[in-house]
Amino acid sequence: MKKDPTLTPTPTVQVIERMFSLIDVLASREEAISLKEISEKTGLHPSTAHRILNDLATGRFVDRPEAGNYRLGMRLLELGNLVKGRLNVRDAALTPMRELHKLIQQPVNLSMRQGDEIVYIERAYSERSGMQVVRAIGGRAPLHLTSVGKLFLAADDPLRVRSYATRTGLLGQTRNSITQLQVLERELARVNQYGIARDNEELEMGVRCIAAGIYDDQGKLLAGLSISAPADRLDEGWLPKLQATANSISRTLGHHGN
Repeated sequence: MKKDPTLTPTPTVQVIERMFSLIDVLASREEAISLKEISEKTGLHPSTAHRILNDLATGRFVDRPEAGNYRLGMRLLELGNLVKGRLNVRDAALTPMRELHKLIQQPVNLSMRQGDEIVYIERAYSERSGMQVVRAIGGRAPLHLTSVGKLFLAADDPLRVRSYATRTGLLGQTRNSITQLQVLERELARVNQYGIARDNEELEMGVRCIAAGIYDDQGKLLAGLSISAPADRLDEGWLPKLQATANSISRTLGHHGN
């Protein structure tokens, strides 16, 4: 049965359309499929199918368990789990974030690590918060300049932190930015000691942040919950509320810690 073209728009790049067709065929069977059968089901010439499948195999999107046979690769599972994890965190965090925002009337941010940066995946805020929100959902920032980023760096071993410093050069964005490894290491030691990370106008002048970690059922740091506020209005009394909210989200995700 052919798909309704009004429901599934055709990709504008032909090779992408062919790639989708190949992946759909591989997804329809649990066992590996021969090149001949793949060619028949997709209507692609064997040489064309072979060329695209080999490129997909290079990226681990397709496996070749034996010559001439193909199946879906582990890279798709890895990406699927990544998306699933993000969706689960966002779903679990959204209502508690909104409740926390109602209590403090300042932006509450949910962020996750992606490589050497954090990416903002959700935010609860209102126009009455008294500050301009400049980091939109999907925005990114260096780990060492953000409160949530410091949580992730503090969870790394010292060698990984030094490797991060070498890769990034610890470039700063304000006069308060931490740009020296020894200073960063002392900061991360405090994060580990207190379980809270801070951004003291290190990413943007006039804005301070505090963050607490969100953990999964294996005790792995999955995301960070942070409060942003004008530098002169950040209230230390928000810390217990922030930690309680982060712990609540962690429990929803199966964490059995705090």
